[in-house]
This record gives sequence, C-alpha cells and structure tokens, in this order.
Amino acid sequence: MSSPSSYSQSKTQCALYQLHLVKAETAKAFIPKEFRLVEAFGYTLGGFFLASYDDSPAGTFDELVVIAGIVWNPPTSCAWAARVLVNSDEACIHGRKDIGLPSQVAKFSKTIKAVPKATKSTSRSFLDTFGAFVPSSPKSSMDIQVTEIKGLSAMNLCNINLSMAGVELSSKWMGPHIKMSLPSFSGRTKYNSDLLKYSCEIECRVRAVAPAKVLALSPPLPASGAVDMDEEESTKGLRKKRNLSISVLLSKPIFALEFNCLKMKVEPPKVISTPPKNSLRH
Repeated sequence: MSSPSSYSQSKTQCALYQLHLVKAETAKAFIPKEFRLVEAFGYTLGGFFLASYDDSPAGTFDELVVIAGIVWNPPTSCAWAARVLVNSDEACIHGRKDIGLPSQVAKFSKTIKAVPKATKSTSRSFLDTFGAFVPSSPKSSMDIQVTEIKGLSAMNLCNINLSMAGVELSSKWMGPHIKMSLPSFSGRTKYNSDLLKYSCEIECRVRAVAPAKVLALSPPLPASGAVDMDEEESTKGLRKKRNLSISVLLSKPIFALEFNCLKMKVEPPKVISTPPKNSLRH
C-alpha cells in the first residue's frame, strides 16, 4: 500500500489504452456536479485502460478501467474513471481507500480462439502478456470476458476481443520510448467521500494499434433464494452503473495505444478543496 510520502509503483509488460467518443450525457452520469465536462458537439473523450500487472503494491492482478470522460482542470484537463474492475480483493481495497476509485472485484475469463501453430516472439506483445503465444496469423484472437462480482451475485460486463489489437503482434518494433503524466480526478464514493486528484507517471514504449472489439454480454439469470429489499436495491444500483459503463465501452473507438515495458508511478492523491468550475464547450 502507498503511504502519503511515497509513490505507488506498478509494472506490466504490456497494456492497452483505447479512446472512444462518449456521449456527454452518458459521461455526466458519473461526473460529480462540482466539475465541468470537456465536451464538443455533445461528446467527450472516454474509453478504457486494460492491463495485467506483474508487480504492484497489491501484487499481481488484471485491471479494466472504464473512463467516462474528461473534466476541465485549468489549464489542462483530467480523466474520470466510471468503473475500475480488478480480480484481486487487495487491489480493490487499495483502489477504493487509497486512490478513491470506484473499484469492484471482477473475474477475467480468457479464451484463445483459432490459434494456429505459433512460436514465441523475442518481444512481449499484449496477448503474450495475458498468457498467449504470439500468433502467426492475425486471425487468431483472445477473448477476455469481464464479470463483476458482488457477494454471491455476478454480473457480466463485457467481452473484449483482442484480435484486431494484435494485428502486428509478431513485429519486434514496440514504438518509441516515452515518459508522460496522466492526471486524473477521483473520489466521491462511499469508501472515500473527498474529491481527489492524482497523477500517473508513465514510462514505456508506445505504438498505435487497431482498436479492440468490445461486445456487451446478456444479463445473468437471477440468483436463486430469497433476497431482502436492501440487497435488491443494491443490486439494482449496481446493474444501473454496469449498464452505463457498458455504454461507455460500446461507444465509438477513435484509436488505441499499446504500452510495452510499462512502469507506472501513482502519486498519493491530494484532496481538492475548491474544484474548478470553468466549462469548456463548443
């Protein structure tokens, strides 16, 4: 766990950062009223970040961050996470309490389809990070099904198909080496009511890839047995957030970036006393 005077450091061989055009009205359902959404012609920039961490303060785990949109933070802007899915209880607690994220435990089910005879590449690819050989044909793919877990109930969120994102996975070229900062806002959850700002310092090799395909999954059957009213209302709220998150994931992709040899440092979040109220709209 991170302390107030230190960074939270994580490492992964590869991650996918995909930007979508998200309807402003969808994004606003997640944005606190203190903030103003950066929007143009009724849309903002959202999408998702998918990674499998080899090392982090919470150990090894998979993560899907659903990004609702961009909020104004003069003179720049910051991202706002609508949903964070992790397959680790420790990572979920760390995200909720230390970073102020809307973290939720989830299951990541990975299936490789139509994989021909393959050989290992000398460079690590995104599929390789998730335990697959580098395919000799771009028609090979991996499906990652993400299912939210809440108590004894499970809600299917989406299926991410990485076949398109891995069109040139056998290439040894991983893109230029870069360093950048990704500022974000968080908080206003039942686990952390403060408004927070934090920054992810990233060092990696980056290259553009074709966007991954995201498919919605049919709702699961109701759990058997009696359900009390509090649990029922909680389930309805979870389903509503899930459906809005799916809307973000299913929105139109613009482009995708593959991060290789990724090292990430997350600054301890700072409490925001007076959020910016400027609006940036066209």
